Amino acid sequence: MRPPIDFYFDFSSPYSYISSEWIGAVAARHGRTVRWHAILLGAANQVTGLVPPIQVPLKRDYLVRDVMRSAAFAGVPIRMPDPFPIATQNAARVFWWLHDADPQRAIAWARAGLRAYFTRHVNLADPTALKALAAEAGLEADAAEAAWNDPVWKARLKAATDAAIAVGVFGAPFIVVDGEPFWGNDRQGQIESWLANGPPRDLV
Repeated sequence: MRPPIDFYFDFSSPYSYISSEWIGAVAARHGRTVRWHAILLGAANQVTGLVPPIQVPLKRDYLVRDVMRSAAFAGVPIRMPDPFPIATQNAARVFWWLHDADPQRAIAWARAGLRAYFTRHVNLADPTALKALAAEAGLEADAAEAAWNDPVWKARLKAATDAAIAVGVFGAPFIVVDGEPFWGNDRQGQIESWLANGPPRDLV
């Protein structure tokens, strides 16, 4: 069996949302599965010293335009949320709570959370809204709330983020295929080529 693709994402990243809508199909076309990893970009930014583009006036308008253009190009519905960005640690803790029992349920939750925030403006940072989304997604809302407040799942998310940084993840989406890192939603073509043909000759 060919190794899975690792997909690192942040619930507040619009490019993570767009790529989450195509990564599964790309993997399946090449006989691969996908391992999803919820991380916190803020922690990676602290290590790299990077400032989110949305916080840089010269980049802000371009970022919003590029997100909308990229989503349209991918055929993915989007409404740029307000507020943006938001704190996503609670949604990510729920992801890991689900993941360690059933990774497929965690993936379903990730998709639900990303779609809710980027198409319906569901504020994942608002505990009331997050509980309602958990119930809508078929989870036991009180159990989900208990999980995101539980030190066990706080530590699990921190460990997952630290592990991602340790293997070189500095942004989202970050996709690793056979040990080769690809940063950004706009790397789909390169990922497809790698999966179909292996590494370019110059990299062998």
